[in-house]
Order: sequence, then structure tokens, then C-alpha cells
Amino acid sequence: MSSLFSFPSPPPCPQAEALRGEVRDFLATELAERSPLRRAESWNGFDADFSRRLGARGWIGMTWPKRYGGHERSALERYVVLEEMLAAGAPVAAHWIADRQSGPNLLRYGTEAQRLSLLPRMAAGEHFFCIGMSEPDAGSDLASVRTRATRVAGGWVVNGTKLWTTNAHLCHTMIMFCRTGRPDETADRHGGTSQFLVDLTLPGVTIRSIDALTGEHHFNEVVLQDLFLPETALIGTEGGGWSQVMSELAFERSGPERFLSSFALLVELMRVIGRDPSERAAIAVGRLAAHIASLRRLSRSVAGLLAAGADPALQAAMVKDLGALVEQEIVEIARQLVPPEAGGDTYAAVLAYLTLHAPSFSLRGGTREILRGIIARGLGLR
Repeated sequence: MSSLFSFPSPPPCPQAEALRGEVRDFLATELAERSPLRRAESWNGFDADFSRRLGARGWIGMTWPKRYGGHERSALERYVVLEEMLAAGAPVAAHWIADRQSGPNLLRYGTEAQRLSLLPRMAAGEHFFCIGMSEPDAGSDLASVRTRATRVAGGWVVNGTKLWTTNAHLCHTMIMFCRTGRPDETADRHGGTSQFLVDLTLPGVTIRSIDALTGEHHFNEVVLQDLFLPETALIGTEGGGWSQVMSELAFERSGPERFLSSFALLVELMRVIGRDPSERAAIAVGRLAAHIASLRRLSRSVAGLLAAGADPALQAAMVKDLGALVEQEIVEIARQLVPPEAGGDTYAAVLAYLTLHAPSFSLRGGTREILRGIIARGLGLR
């Protein structure tokens, strides 16, 4: 049991710490005019030009082989770039999913043709990906998906709907998880599923916006109606979708975005309480800092396991669950310590923005209930 939940220390990486200063200097110039409220967007900030500039510096696809447009740098160097971007509130959404999970998914399961076609453009910050997992009436229970790809001459015909598809309206390609086996072929809820590459400009794809409480348009409903996909769109093996998507989710659930989404508010809170905080404020902020330091250690360990080819799905679920708790706690503690009317306009704006977004932190990437079910199974409790 202990081996299931081990978080080994990542090895020292002097190159990563040397890179940190370079990244901070870059961001100090790039984000000089970016307001705290815009920085609070965290990894929801979409700026295609910024992503292309990162690609030009070699900061997307950092660990990928050079033959696919990557740079063969270490996982810890990549981690430094990620956490510095997130802590500074950089607009990374355009390339975020491609770099975090779609690229690694193709490296592990894609064909050589898929890799050569897509990965160099992803690493250059020129080709953007979204995730087609969730569905109406399925949510985080991916085993309940109903979207189906049916074999026809030369490929597949797809019918179904994907929900909460972040930035589908701004992306080029979606990796879609769906059913390919007939309902009577297997009693295994996880069997008979596959993954496909979907060009979002194809006829048969309709993208409809789902506006957030803030009025922002990040989420979408993607309707697939008699969509034809060629044989070359299949990722990995037919019927192997469940193990592939679980591997992909380990990348999605374990990164620093899982505990830095409300970091901009913590920065503003510390600015408001100043260098001589009350005892109550000092205890609260110290506690949050300790939580973030612990989560950072766990997250960096998962990055090391992923780089070593392990499948740390359980560890990633723990990082995601604990991280969402801290992200939501930052908002509540800030509100209690410094009410919006006492912190000034900038603080109040950041607090209001993250108060509206905080409920989603324990939904995206898997609900708290789903994650704790995964952890319980790992402990042999269910």
C-alpha cells in the first residue's frame, strides 16, 4: 500500500534553477502592463501571440524529442517554467492543453505520422488542442460516455456531444474519448472505448458557447453529428481508450495549476496586510504558505514519476483533490481577513473574480467525489 502513494524526491537540477531567473526576467517585461485582475485569470488567459513567443524560446514541448520540435530538456526544467508562468499570471491557455497532456499522449500512443504532423506545430505555439471527455449526463464519470464512433468504409462516423470543452472555439484539434465497441460486446464499463483526433473545422462539428457566471466564454458544447473521421484519426489501439485516457488524466491532475489558480489573490492579500500583519493574519497566511509548499513537493514528485514512465494516477488524484481544497480555502480566508471594502479596488476586483470561479476548482479535471473514489480504491477500501 505504501508504494502506491509514495512521493519520491525529485533529483537536484541546477539547470532548472538557472532557468528560473531567465523566465522571471522574461515575464517581468512581458507582463509589465498586465493588471492583477488579468493575472487572476491564471491558466484561463488565452493569448496566441504570447504562446508563439514562448514557443520561439523553446518553452513549449520542452521534454519532447527534438525530431518532433521538442528540446529534450528535463521534466524539472519544464516544471520551473510552468510554476513561474502560473505564479505570475501569464496567459498560457492557448498552448496549455497541448503542452500538458495532448502532446505527451501522442508521444506515448500516437502514430509516427501523427507525431510528425502535429507535435512540431504544438511546440511552436501554433497549433492548439482541447479535450473531448465530459458529456451531458456523464460529467466526471467517463465510463458513462455515450458518444459513439461506428466503423464505416475508410474510417468512422461519430455521433454524440461533448460538454465543458475549454476553448474549443479557439482551438484547432480535439482529442475525443468515445465508444467504439457495441453495447453487447462487453460487460466492462471501461471496455470498448477509444480516442480520436478531431479537426474542429470539419463538417459535422458544431461548437456552442457556455458562458460562465462572470460572462466569460471559456467552456463549450461540441456537437458531433455524422462526423466522418479517417482511419488515421485513431490514437493508439481501438478499444484501448480507457487506459490511454487514465494516463492522460495523470498529466492533467498533477501540475502546479492545481494549487496556483488563486495565487494572484494570495499575492494581493499579502500586499494589503503589509509587512506588519496581525497575529491572526500571520497565522492564516503562514498556514496557506505551508500548504502550497507541501503541494509543490507532491506535484514535483509526480512530474518526476511521469518523466520516468510511471503511471502515478493515484498520486495525481491526491494532488488534484488537496490542491482544490487549498485553492478554495485561499478565497475564503482572504474574504474573512480582509473584506472587499477594506482592501481597495484592485484587491476587491481580484477577490470578486476568484469568488465566482472558486466553485469550479473542485469540478474541473474530475470532481472531488470521483477523485476520492480513485484514492479509496488505491487504499483497498472499495
